[in-house]
Amino acid sequence: MSNTVFTVISIMLQIFSLSIGVYYLIIGLAGFLPVRQRQYKNDKIHTFALIISAHNEEKVIANMVNSLNLLDYPKEAYNIIVVADNCTDNTAYEAEKAGAEVYVRNNALLKGKGYALEWIFEKLYHKEQRYDYISVFDADNLVDKNFLAEMNKMANQGYTAVQGFLDSKNPYDSWISAAYSYCFWTVNRIFQQARYNLKLCCELSGTGFIIASDTLQKLGWGATCLTEDMEFTMKLALNDEKVAFAYGAKVYDEKPLTLKQSWKQRVRWMRGHCDVASRYFKPLIKKGIRERKLSCIDCAVYLIQPVRITAIGIITFFAYAQTFFPNGDLGFMQLAYLVPDSAVWTTIWNIIAVLQLCYTPFVVWYERREISLKMIFYYLTCIIYNFTWVPIAVQGMIEKNKTEWAHTEHTRAITLEDMTKKHPKLQK
Repeated sequence: MSNTVFTVISIMLQIFSLSIGVYYLIIGLAGFLPVRQRQYKNDKIHTFALIISAHNEEKVIANMVNSLNLLDYPKEAYNIIVVADNCTDNTAYEAEKAGAEVYVRNNALLKGKGYALEWIFEKLYHKEQRYDYISVFDADNLVDKNFLAEMNKMANQGYTAVQGFLDSKNPYDSWISAAYSYCFWTVNRIFQQARYNLKLCCELSGTGFIIASDTLQKLGWGATCLTEDMEFTMKLALNDEKVAFAYGAKVYDEKPLTLKQSWKQRVRWMRGHCDVASRYFKPLIKKGIRERKLSCIDCAVYLIQPVRITAIGIITFFAYAQTFFPNGDLGFMQLAYLVPDSAVWTTIWNIIAVLQLCYTPFVVWYERREISLKMIFYYLTCIIYNFTWVPIAVQGMIEKNKTEWAHTEHTRAITLEDMTKKHPKLQK
């Protein structure tokens, strides 16, 4: 490839990445706007089926069920249902002992959370007892006592799909769990809250969400890929339904501790992401343009995130290569040098780079209202974590057709009481 061709490609990659980055920045700022709630349609106490899909989770399932038993919501208005999916341990026994209604599923061919949810949903449709909403959780979660009360408020405003706030059970157990926590805290504010404020479609995040039973039965679940939450979000968008966001409905999720665990989990996410993108990007773009629906276009932009991550990786590599080997003409040209006064633009680019480094720490501080040397240190290691997304994105795109479910083992038997002792602010 000639240097001229590569120069053109490098400029196009930078324009592509910068355009999406500016778009995300503008959207993200809306996360700090005052929240405007809909008017309440009624003051009904809705009924909920709380579904936990669990595969070999005997060490954590009881704590999760116990946290649901402690919800500050009428006990007769919700049921806790555990799907013991292809388990080879005592998950079913521990869940039943903790007070859950347990369904045992064994299917060696159709493995994964998406299939387990589709299976239990079909059973719920035919139960004599009917529920207004179905809520989905993971076995390693803990749930804030106000979760259903907050979700009921959203239901009374007429929302049919709502994602709760995903928090962390173990933010400072390791540099990996800290990186996950920082990312989730940031996403809650500048992705979910921002889109909710702008009346766009938020994203279902795998756990801590509710869906109206009528909507679920009308559309059908059908989300059985490696990222069933993303797939169903796109299905909702194509059917003129939007996911809302309930900031006050908090769910605490266990984050991986090691890079190996994290890599395995994120490759699964990226495979699923690329799979969903290959099937939903074009329909969303077509619908968005044809019907002038920004929410569909926004969902489509999110689906091409793996391509953007890869582009950023390529840009970063060649930018540093060009810097360290100035005598070797690699054909890479930074956008700043395309304007006459490149020195001014280079300065602006450097300022933007510094602001980007400060953006996440600011959001974390804004969410937590705390700062410590540990937080600062872990943020520096979080930069390393962010760079690992590049090879993971490439691997995900290459392996998007691999559908084997990779189970993430959970071993931290943390309770809500343990969390409030360690983080007194959670008691408020």
